[in-house]
Amino acid sequence: MTVRNWCLALAIGTMLSGPVQAEDTFKIGSSVGLTGYAAVIDRAWRDGLAIGAEVLNEKGGILGQKIEIITEDNHSQPQDAVVGYRKMISSDEVNLFDSGCVSAGNFAAASFVMQAKLPMYLCSILPKRINEQEWAFSFLAPPKYEMESRYRYLKEKTSIRKIGLLYDPTPYALMMKDLGVELAKEYGLEVVAQETYKADDSDMTVQLGRINAAGGGAVVKIGQGGSTVTAAKNIKQLGLDKMLLLSSNDDGSIFKQAGEVLSDRFLFVAPPVQLPKQLKAGPTKDAVEAFLKYWTPKYPDRDPTNSARAFDSMMVLAKAAEIAKSTDGEALRDATEKVPSYTGAYASFNFSHDQHVGITENPFLIGKYAGGELVLAE
Repeated sequence: MTVRNWCLALAIGTMLSGPVQAEDTFKIGSSVGLTGYAAVIDRAWRDGLAIGAEVLNEKGGILGQKIEIITEDNHSQPQDAVVGYRKMISSDEVNLFDSGCVSAGNFAAASFVMQAKLPMYLCSILPKRINEQEWAFSFLAPPKYEMESRYRYLKEKTSIRKIGLLYDPTPYALMMKDLGVELAKEYGLEVVAQETYKADDSDMTVQLGRINAAGGGAVVKIGQGGSTVTAAKNIKQLGLDKMLLLSSNDDGSIFKQAGEVLSDRFLFVAPPVQLPKQLKAGPTKDAVEAFLKYWTPKYPDRDPTNSARAFDSMMVLAKAAEIAKSTDGEALRDATEKVPSYTGAYASFNFSHDQHVGITENPFLIGKYAGGELVLAE
């Protein structure tokens, strides 16, 4: 064979083999805060995606294509999220995004993800622009549900009627804060103080002191991560022996640390998978056990909450692909709207053309730390 003919054969072989290799893999991009304030939750999200990919790959992947998860650490910063999203679109050529809980980063990238016609499955709230929301699906429970669960507990289980809100400056927390003020009257509660903090603050005694001085008997804390432990320690340090701390949905390791400080004066919002021993027989318990079958052997000492939500998102994706019979971005977007109600380990999900926030029924329980474990607060 001449050199010219050999080169021609090589070129033809490359053209033939290239697309086949690409079609054998379904790439999911994930922008996650593996460092920074969102690290605890977003690491769990990454690991839940990995387990979901493992389970689905055992069954043949997505329409026969092996799933590959590509993660980019956004360091919990929106500008870094933009860089990662652009890389995953241009260099990695992902088919879909299934990203973590840094709302500001997802917002910042939404416009060019939309232009690339790629669906965004999100741990966070939806982008604010309507045209961007058409490509985004939120697996986060509406903030209203968290507030309602805490307020209902205060109304039905305590005599406390004056509360303080303690929140960080993230988009999600600001939304929650506004809802907290709006919903309080419906539950006979009065918000006597609104105090903000930064995620890396090592001391919140000033904010907590103001809430106490205003007559607040409970602190409704809005925000993720170790700041919850800081707040618990500061409440004890100030000698506020009757003050309750009600935390947002977060990782169980955080709850255990805060519970060790405040005992039963620390309460938290919990999805079913976080309190598996408390569940009654039924579809939810079955879904929780199906996920924990894979999670517990790998991570026996880790909280399953946010990993379960990521796992649920992967199961919804698999159902969307079955409906679409295609891995095209627009086809997957349209098919996600048609996925029948799915009962997952974290919650039940109900997407539609007009409903891109999948959790439409409040799944939350109120938990506490007792006897060395997380249990239902009676």
